[in-house]
Amino acid sequence: MPADPELDLRGRLVRSLGALREMLPGSFVERSRKCGKPTCHCAGGEKLHPQFLLSVLVDGQPRTFHVPTERAEEVRAKVAQRKRFEQAAAQIAHLNLRRFLRRKERP
Repeated sequence: MPADPELDLRGRLVRSLGALREMLPGSFVERSRKCGKPTCHCAGGEKLHPQFLLSVLVDGQPRTFHVPTERAEEVRAKVAQRKRFEQAAAQIAHLNLRRFLRRKERP
């Protein structure tokens, strides 16, 4: 029996999901702000301080969590993993739908 390329693709996608086990929900937000110290270089509005946030829904309510600068890239990557997970899940579901529709049309 010839190999089914859709089954092969679906298998690869499913196996790739394990690499995304550290994913985080929500959005990674980077913004600039003043610190509030009157003598700081940011007081004039130039050269503001970076601030990193993780914005998520918790129990249906939006919440924002501060991300320390030293962990910003790690959190950014974990949020990106969730987006890759959603893309892979959508592709798997689409492949399953196509396979279902083909089987449905057979007598």
